[in-house]
Amino acid sequence: MDNASLLTAVREKQPLVHHLTNWVTIYDCAQLVKSFGASPVMAHAAEEVADMAALASALVLNIGTLTADFIESMKLAARAANAKGAPVVLDVCGAGATPFRDRMVAALLDAARIDIIKGNASEIARVAGEQVKTRGVDAGSVDGDLARIAETLAGARECVVVVTGKEDIVAGKGARYTVKNGHEIMSRVVGTGCMAASAIGTFAGACPEDLPRAATAGLVCFEVAAELAAKDATGPGTFKEMLFDRVASLSEKDVKAMQKVSK
Repeated sequence: MDNASLLTAVREKQPLVHHLTNWVTIYDCAQLVKSFGASPVMAHAAEEVADMAALASALVLNIGTLTADFIESMKLAARAANAKGAPVVLDVCGAGATPFRDRMVAALLDAARIDIIKGNASEIARVAGEQVKTRGVDAGSVDGDLARIAETLAGARECVVVVTGKEDIVAGKGARYTVKNGHEIMSRVVGTGCMAASAIGTFAGACPEDLPRAATAGLVCFEVAAELAAKDATGPGTFKEMLFDRVASLSEKDVKAMQKVSK
């Protein structure tokens, strides 16, 4: 299926997308999934995450507000998703910012199969073993070819790697896509990166058989909706309000007309 058709598939299949995510953006992630026509569930307790993950079409993990206990819950959920065969998305939010964060990312990657690793340029470079400078959860400087870094990490981990930024890179499983949609105002709104991970998880839940395509379609649809929202927004606040409406009303025609994707 192409990117536009996958939008319709999400609305028809209504995948259940389980999140263990960033407390700062948890509402935004849930609302984005709901606006796409899917079903979000935000269950974090260690006592139930495995049971919830076993019900879900996809699992989204985000380490933005991590604790050691939270990581243990993520491991339990990821193993349950692996057992079911549901795709697992890991947003390595803030990787490289602290040694603790780096250790927790490594622990997650070693504890279960991660199907899609998503992050900004410096986060992905750090997970790939590159030396980077980070600024909290914002992208820092990276020396080197990002596409090469993404493809190398994807090959080493046998997964899909998504690098978000002015241009997004999706690499892995024999495919590579570049997405040039989005709007600069997204960088002025807290949570757009986390929402991108939720969009990827939502589309992965509807198309687990082709994860590079699913990740690309999730980014394209989210970012096309952002472009439409930005047209009428007067600032970050009104943009965020309009974003959910534009996601909910997004059509296949919009996606086909506005998508900017290359291989």
